Amino acid sequence: MKLSALQTFLTIIETGSLSRASEKLNVTQSTITARLQALEDDLGHILLHRHGSGVTITASGLRLKRYAEAMSDLWRQARQEIALPDNVRLICNFGVHHSLWTGLGEILFANICQLRPDIAVSIWAGNSAQISNWLDSGLVDIGLSHAADVKSNQSVIELAPDRLVLVSPDPDTPLEFDPGYVFIESGTDFGRQHATAYAHAGIANISFNNPIWGLRYLLQNGGSAYLPYRLVKQHLDENSLYILTAAPEFTRRVYFSRNDETSKNWQWLDQALQMI
Repeated sequence: MKLSALQTFLTIIETGSLSRASEKLNVTQSTITARLQALEDDLGHILLHRHGSGVTITASGLRLKRYAEAMSDLWRQARQEIALPDNVRLICNFGVHHSLWTGLGEILFANICQLRPDIAVSIWAGNSAQISNWLDSGLVDIGLSHAADVKSNQSVIELAPDRLVLVSPDPDTPLEFDPGYVFIESGTDFGRQHATAYAHAGIANISFNNPIWGLRYLLQNGGSAYLPYRLVKQHLDENSLYILTAAPEFTRRVYFSRNDETSKNWQWLDQALQMI
């Protein structure tokens, strides 16, 4: 099995057809067909059904997709590490939930760089499930996320939870029935608690699953939203946002995870965590 065949398989899924995959990879369609056929022959299973409008992934193809993505990512990581300068002793691959970089991930990153200027640090942004899978496969060494998926090769530490506060550029914004209210998705627990606290407030017209995008929208358009305190602290200090103090507050759990196999000798990592 060749890596090019796996990458071709992933590109076909991404683009939806063999012809578009050939354009993206800059090879002939016959080459795409031959690579896919060789992969299916090696595995003994049909991975994609071809039809006039494109392709449909099979159950076998779905099962392979996860491993193909991991192998492709590991190959890319291996190429990166091999190309490091001789004076760089190791690389720390850091997976961070997209909502945890500002005010937490960036601080841990800065601590690592301060303690170990002789190493390279690579940042991988993803959701909690992706970070757990990356840790499990060894693609990342450490991770910050909102979910604890403890596996045999991982250690997990629960950090201080995110404090979610209702903020607005206008301190007189109503707590309920605000037409400019923006819902920021912050996990299942928050969604349930929010629904209970605002059972009669109606549904927000605008929502985001990324608090950074929600913050940007709020600053540009006004309204109100629940956002992590660490994310809005600077704007609170500058009086460009205000906490609506009469509103209930919520919390969201935060976890630091590490791959014990790849980071077992990193004593400096505990110090970097303590400095947060």
